[in-house]
Amino acid sequence: MNRAKVAVLRTKPGTVLEDIHRLMNLAGYRDVLPRDRETALKINISWHFFYPASSTTPWQLDGVIRALKRDGYDPARLHGCHNRTVVIDAHLGERENKQLPVIEAHGLKNVHLYEGEEWVHVRDAVGDLADRFLCLNKVYPDGFMIPKRFIGENIIHLPTVKTHVFTTTTGAMKNAFGGLLNERRHWTHPVIHETLVDLLMIQKKIHSGVFAVMDGTFAGDGPGPRCMVPHVKNVLLASADQVAIDAVAAKLMGFDPLADLRFVRLAHELGLGCGDPREIEIVGDADAAAENWHFNGPFRKMTFASRMQHLIYWGPLKKPIEWSLKTVLAPWAYIASVMYHDSFWYPTHRKIVNDILGSEWGRLFQNWERLRIPPDDLAAPGWADVGAAPAELKAESLKYFKQSLKILGTCIREAPEFAARKRRKAARAESPTRT
Repeated sequence: MNRAKVAVLRTKPGTVLEDIHRLMNLAGYRDVLPRDRETALKINISWHFFYPASSTTPWQLDGVIRALKRDGYDPARLHGCHNRTVVIDAHLGERENKQLPVIEAHGLKNVHLYEGEEWVHVRDAVGDLADRFLCLNKVYPDGFMIPKRFIGENIIHLPTVKTHVFTTTTGAMKNAFGGLLNERRHWTHPVIHETLVDLLMIQKKIHSGVFAVMDGTFAGDGPGPRCMVPHVKNVLLASADQVAIDAVAAKLMGFDPLADLRFVRLAHELGLGCGDPREIEIVGDADAAAENWHFNGPFRKMTFASRMQHLIYWGPLKKPIEWSLKTVLAPWAYIASVMYHDSFWYPTHRKIVNDILGSEWGRLFQNWERLRIPPDDLAAPGWADVGAAPAELKAESLKYFKQSLKILGTCIREAPEFAARKRRKAARAESPTRT
């Protein structure tokens, strides 16, 4: 078995596009992603509002597309790929995080998996592999559906370096969570680590190639994937080994991957990848990979919402409350999440965003549309000029509060529990009346 390899590079706006191209080639992406297959660029939107380190950055997405085009991958075979959750508006998110302009500039297809895509039963896709699942057969006794288009296509995950209140850190392995599971994925939260391992098994079976490019230009510490403290770290990571890249990112943040991340340890023990940093080959910048950022992690300063989630999924509230999340009562949790994160936390913590927008990466983000590099200019190394910071950043708390109310309405309307009832009602209406 070949030794796991993770590429790590320091970067800056002036060289980020060239750095991503070099990074991907150091990690050997062309050896694992055949050119004659469709390639999904699995974009991460952990928050529909822009929050540093939370979601795929525009330069991360742009750099990967340019690297693929530069190395002979047909843009007609590339597509942006989004999932949906009841608390995250992917359409708002791809605009607010400036991912959609990148996809449109390069003329790529933009696939929203829950809108017109066919889904198939997991056993039809993976066969007897389903018998080896650690937990998903118990969570979904009747099985679950996965996107048909994933079968036989490449996938490139585009996570960021950040902590997470359920899994301690999140990265390449968890980026598959939204795309592979149906809208009742919250049923897996009590066994989230085992779930990520099962999903990696599925990916290895159905995809023609799996690769990850992780953005650490911003890195998030705290009760992620949303309410974090962002830091400018100026690193990029890439690997064909989803376990290894998550292990290296965790080590950078100051964690012991095998001791602190159950999903990494389980995947390592099952031979799905390498989670032991001592056995991972680092290519690129070894000094950058050896850093320890000493992050506090997600559990020291938890938000009210994350404390309640822990009490419900793993604490004393599990027995009296967790059952409701598998019934028509479940939308109470979606409503609570939107009200807390979107209506309260984000509008009242805008200073965190405003402070970091003065950084080089923040200025590049703010000025993205004005500084756009032509999509066919594949020689440009990056942005030597990221533009000036605005003289004054506006306090837009009311704007985001109003947006949160719209999201709340969508959340209620799209709740899978309500949608299922609508489908059953429509099916009954279409069936002939029995006499």
